[in-house]
Amino acid sequence: MADGEGRLIERRKSDHIEICAKEDLGVGYSYWDDIRLVHNALPEVDLEDIDTSATLFGRELGAPIVISAITGGYGKAEEINRTLAAVAERFGLGMGVGSQRAALENPELACTYSVVKEFDIPLRIGNLGVPQLVEQGGRAALTVDDGRAAMDMVGAHILAIHLNYLQEVVQPEGDTRSKGGLKAIERMSSALPVMAKETGAGMSRGVALRLKRAGVRGIDVGGLGGTSFSAVEYYRARSAGDSTRANIGETFWDWGVPTPVSVVLSSVGLPTVATGGVRSGLDVARAISIGASAAGLAGRLLPAALEGEDALTAEVGTIIQELKAAMFLVGAKDIEALSAANALVTGRSREWLDNVME
Repeated sequence: MADGEGRLIERRKSDHIEICAKEDLGVGYSYWDDIRLVHNALPEVDLEDIDTSATLFGRELGAPIVISAITGGYGKAEEINRTLAAVAERFGLGMGVGSQRAALENPELACTYSVVKEFDIPLRIGNLGVPQLVEQGGRAALTVDDGRAAMDMVGAHILAIHLNYLQEVVQPEGDTRSKGGLKAIERMSSALPVMAKETGAGMSRGVALRLKRAGVRGIDVGGLGGTSFSAVEYYRARSAGDSTRANIGETFWDWGVPTPVSVVLSSVGLPTVATGGVRSGLDVARAISIGASAAGLAGRLLPAALEGEDALTAEVGTIIQELKAAMFLVGAKDIEALSAANALVTGRSREWLDNVME
């Protein structure tokens, strides 16, 4: 990789963290509030006996929570990932790292990801992007060997292949060739354990079924409702004085399939992770009640992670206590019982499900 391109990737990753920490990147509507759990006035379970443990991809977690891919590939990322990993170990949560392409191209950056191997995390998730699995403007496609190297770098139990074409189409330097992407996922899935992961624009049932046929082990729906990467790129473009890209970012700010809708549509017989706008343990409970295997969080955790391990420990501890409270109030003694809880889908999410075309 040319030095100029390497510096561009590192600067972009640094920009992403700074923007996510400081700017409002929401979409103005809380789709998780459309999911209403029915109160059980006589729960017949003691709060102290509630069991939040869960299994995801054959790994035992202390709660059905994944610290979603946040960062890696630039200087400060090592400290952030160390903090995230320490807290994932403490609570027995899954954890993903940011896209590892930068470290594959510049091994000096591997430490910003591999730091997670210092911790006993029950589910570690590697990360590469599907746009980089196909040839882009003369740059060679990443291979199965690259996927294996990414997994080895972080001691991953599964490799997330992220689908981020909304972000790529807004980025001035975006990779927008997509022909062959599904075949590339199939090749990777035939050799390695792979999870498909959207990054803020959600999933349709048709895509979920195609991914299942391609051999992925699970789907992280990465739906509309949380951090909008179109918005992230809007701020980058505005800062750079690129009015065209800024306008595109603003136009597509709230593009995508809402996370709760994506969870329902992606229920195709694979484990699903509900990432996108999850703000609380109540939202985690809502996700489980409509069919998710776990919920992924990033936006709520980043400010605390930047503050330090104590702040992040308090934040995650609160989320787990909120999850327990929700389970208590519906009378669910464990995650299996929570998955059978009575949940109503209302509002815009209901409208989506009533009208979406397959």
